[in-house]
Amino acid sequence: MNKRNFVAASVGLAGLWTATTSSHAAPPATASASPALLTISGAITKPNRGALDPTIDQMMGKHGIQFANAHTLDAAALQRMAAVTIKPTLEYDSKPHTLKGPLLTTVLAAAGVAAGSPVQLVLRAVDGYNVTISMADVQAYRMIVATHIDGQPMALGGLGPQWAVYDADVLPSFKDKPVKERFGLCPWGLYHIEVKKA
Repeated sequence: MNKRNFVAASVGLAGLWTATTSSHAAPPATASASPALLTISGAITKPNRGALDPTIDQMMGKHGIQFANAHTLDAAALQRMAAVTIKPTLEYDSKPHTLKGPLLTTVLAAAGVAAGSPVQLVLRAVDGYNVTISMADVQAYRMIVATHIDGQPMALGGLGPQWAVYDADVLPSFKDKPVKERFGLCPWGLYHIEVKKA
């Protein structure tokens, strides 16, 4: 199954990007000096950065993302969160692997999105692949933001640096499906989450 429909070349994406103003309020002192690995925007209550900058935020702009403010997390912020370990059989080699990272609900709480909120989440990967999933399903599937695989940090260019994923082997909705059909809701290379009010 080729679940990734790669985003067209930037020429085709240019029409998706509406220029935004480049004036930004200074981010609060809680914003990290380390590079942001994950940005959460939309219906959040704890932003720590200003609006999308069309010069600096090139990939987000090319993916049609826009926001007035957002919450960013670096590697250290993700590592400080309580981690959960799952061991799903992965579609890439049909073998079980150990994935570790915080629950997606924990990550969203850092941006002020309470578990149980009636919201839809757009999970976007670095290649433009994106899925929409409800908060209710994220909780039911105990979805995590995996940062490690088999004890090693996940690298950009592999499945990381983050992967929104669940343990498909134990979930009734997925466990009886062929392995290659279990992870359509799980974008690897996750870098942006848009929170939409339902």
